[in-house]
Amino acid sequence: MAVIRIEDIAHVRYSAPDLAEMRRFLTEFGLDCFEAGGRLYGRGSDGRPFLHVTEQGEPGFRALGLRAETTDDLERLAASEGLATRPIDEPGGGRILTLTDPDGFRVEVVAGQANAAPADLPPDPPRNSVAARLRHRQFVRLSPAPAHVRRIGHAVLNVSDFRTSERWYKDRFGFLTSDEVEAAPDVPLGAFMRCDRGSRPADHHTLFLAQLPQKRDILHAAFEVANLDDLMLGHQHLKAAKRTPAWGVGRHIMGSQIFDYWKDPWGHELEHWTDGDLLTADDPPQKQPMTALLAVQWGSPHPMFAGKAPPPPGLVAAITAATLRVKRLFRRQPESARP
Repeated sequence: MAVIRIEDIAHVRYSAPDLAEMRRFLTEFGLDCFEAGGRLYGRGSDGRPFLHVTEQGEPGFRALGLRAETTDDLERLAASEGLATRPIDEPGGGRILTLTDPDGFRVEVVAGQANAAPADLPPDPPRNSVAARLRHRQFVRLSPAPAHVRRIGHAVLNVSDFRTSERWYKDRFGFLTSDEVEAAPDVPLGAFMRCDRGSRPADHHTLFLAQLPQKRDILHAAFEVANLDDLMLGHQHLKAAKRTPAWGVGRHIMGSQIFDYWKDPWGHELEHWTDGDLLTADDPPQKQPMTALLAVQWGSPHPMFAGKAPPPPGLVAAITAATLRVKRLFRRQPESARP
C-alpha cells in the first residue's frame, strides 16, 4: 500500500538567466505570468496559484511539484520519511514537504494551497459531422490569440533505473500504471502512470518515467488547453512569434492526446494538449512497444522519424542490446518452456 495517493501534479520549477525573456515566452505559450519574491510564476485558468515557476540562475530543471489531497496526508507522508513539512513562502500558501527521488530530482509535495475561482473558458461551440449536425445558424469565427492554458497535466522524467524509480514513486504516491513501454518483450523502458482516484476518472498519465541513455532530466511538462481550436490558435500564435517548435500537431497513441510541443528559450520542452484519455482505478495496465511511444495516430511524425533530429545518444545501441539479451535468454530456455 502506498503511503498516500496524490491528487495531481502541482507545478514544475526551472531556473533561467533571464526572467523577462522567459516571461515573454510563457505569455505567448498561454500562461498568466507575474513575479513575486524574485521568482517568475505562470498560472492557468483553473484557479491554482501557479503551475510553472522560474528562478534566477543557470538554465535547468529544479523540481517537480505534486499535490496531496489534504494536509493530513502530507503530514502522514512526512512522518513516514522522518521529515517535517514547512509553510510555503510562495503565492497560495499552504504547506510543503521536499523529497529527493533516486536520481536526485527534487519532489515538492504540497497541500492546503489557497485557490482562486476558476476563470471562464473560451466557448466550445458544437461541431457538425456527418453523424451529427449540431451547429445550426452559428458561424465559427476565431480570433488570433495564445492558447488558453487551463492546468498542468503531466511531466516526463528521464531516470537511470526505471524499476527503482517506479517503486519509489508508487510506494509514496500511489501511482497506477496505465501503459508500460517495452524495448523488447519484458525489457521495460518506462511507464505512463496515473493518479489513483478510485472510481473518479484520472488523466491517462500524470507522470511518465523513461529510462533512456541520455542526461537525467525532465523531458517535458504538459499543459491542458481549452479545446482543439484553442490548441491550433496557440500553435499559430507561437509560430508567428518565431518560437521553436519541437513536435506537432498530432494525436498520440498512448493517452490519445492531441499534442503540440514547443521549446522555451533554453531548450526545455512544454506541451499543449487536449482530448486525452481518462481512466479509473479499475482499468488494468497495458504493455506497448516502443514504436507506440513516438508514433502518431495522425499528424506530424516525431522529428527522429522525419529525419529532423538525431536519436538520443546511445538509444539505438541500447534497444539493440536489450533485444539481444532477450534473444539469448530465449535460446537458453529448454524447448518445452518456450511459448
